[in-house]
Amino acid sequence: MPKSGDALEKFYIATAIPYVNAPPHIGHALEFVQADVIARYRRLLGEEVYLATGADENSLKNALAAEKLGISTEELCLRNSEAFKVLVDSMGISYSAFIRTSIKGDHWKTAQDLWSLCNKNGDIYKKKYKGLYCVGCELFYTENELVDGLCPEHKTKPELVEEENYFFRLSKYQNMLEQLLTSFKIKVTPHFRGNEALGFIKAGLEDFSVSRSVKRAHGWGIPVPGDESQIMYVWFDALAYYLTAAFFSVDEKRFRSLWPVDLHVIGKGITRFHALYWPAMLLSAGLETPKEILVHGYITVEGQKISKSLGNVIDPAALLKKYTSDEIRYYLIRDIPSFDDGDFSEKSLIDRVNKELLGDLGNLVNRVLTLAEKSGLKEFRGNSELESGIDIGSVQERFSNLELHEALERIMEFVRKCNAYVNSKEPWKLQGQELESVLYNLLESIRIAAILLFPFIPTTSLKISKMLDFEIKGISDCRFRDSFTGKITRQGYLFRKIE
Repeated sequence: MPKSGDALEKFYIATAIPYVNAPPHIGHALEFVQADVIARYRRLLGEEVYLATGADENSLKNALAAEKLGISTEELCLRNSEAFKVLVDSMGISYSAFIRTSIKGDHWKTAQDLWSLCNKNGDIYKKKYKGLYCVGCELFYTENELVDGLCPEHKTKPELVEEENYFFRLSKYQNMLEQLLTSFKIKVTPHFRGNEALGFIKAGLEDFSVSRSVKRAHGWGIPVPGDESQIMYVWFDALAYYLTAAFFSVDEKRFRSLWPVDLHVIGKGITRFHALYWPAMLLSAGLETPKEILVHGYITVEGQKISKSLGNVIDPAALLKKYTSDEIRYYLIRDIPSFDDGDFSEKSLIDRVNKELLGDLGNLVNRVLTLAEKSGLKEFRGNSELESGIDIGSVQERFSNLELHEALERIMEFVRKCNAYVNSKEPWKLQGQELESVLYNLLESIRIAAILLFPFIPTTSLKISKMLDFEIKGISDCRFRDSFTGKITRQGYLFRKIE
């Protein structure tokens, strides 16, 4: 932890911004939770963390969805963006900024400023173009990128589009991008996702469209500076949100204190945009590129990607009516691998809560605090027999590698060791110094476990801190002290059994 008066090291982390053509699904919740777990952990390290998220409102798919519903695009964006905002609040996401890209003001100015910088550098030009366009991806595909003539992401047939657009000279930055990725100046985690990005480079990068006609955009989006017949293509607009959240066009001093992005948290479907398009745009504008990109997989249901057409969308708002945010957060990190696809099962969620949160953590806290209250002791001392049961370095290493599910497993292993210690010592049969020493070990262990679990289940950790009368400050407090002196006030059960 930094000393009093020292400037805190900054950490700028950002999720991607989801399209709001539909309400959020469980896959969105996963990304929000992953980013929040990392943000809360970095705060425990004593860093000044800035977490940005928001809603991508200026896409063609949003306009088409609104037309299908018979409402204005503005109304659709307001309705669904509010649903995303409610979700991040309900899930306990500790965000610093929530950016809605259709709101005229800072974001529009930022996107247009970024455009002007790239244009000034000679990297934006206009040409007639004919290509295969997937509305779902907001992306032009070449024939060889399609699978059986269909978009590899959405399994739909792209439409043939022909018009005059502005293009960005991505090909100009091919060598620079390759150097950034191979030198790990831009680190893509997991490594195989970085190799995928390098594969795109080695296949040869082509310039990409950064605008569309007002007609094809259905009159929705940010106008191109100096040409009101064109609307910014969704990726040039959406990626600029990272600059908007960092006050790029409104507060230079604050922007310099935040930039560059330390970590992007994104889904695997948009790796190329973040590992290639985005760094190239920043290089063109004379800005620093991101330091690291965490690419997570998808949540599947019975092995299939979540899709409205398949009818397998999992509504997180409905889950939050049945389970607490901590229970959902725990399940998402525990059961969904940090880097790969993972299958959602409500039965698995219930099993995790009942076995691990209720059975392991909840049972440990309840048993130990009940014994501590009954002991009548106000201070607990002893030999730190359990301290070696938790390897803080191993937990921190997993966090550094962004292996969130592995970090959580290490912590829960410690919780299980504490329960085994209770069973072997049988403190309800002990008295005097022997009882005091056992309770000292258990109370200190619970305190440390609560600190380490705070990024994952913050509400529960704070409840434990109140019961044990301590403040969650940082990782540096995860060591056994000479004595436990907190005032024990057991306040009911942490979890209830779910049927």
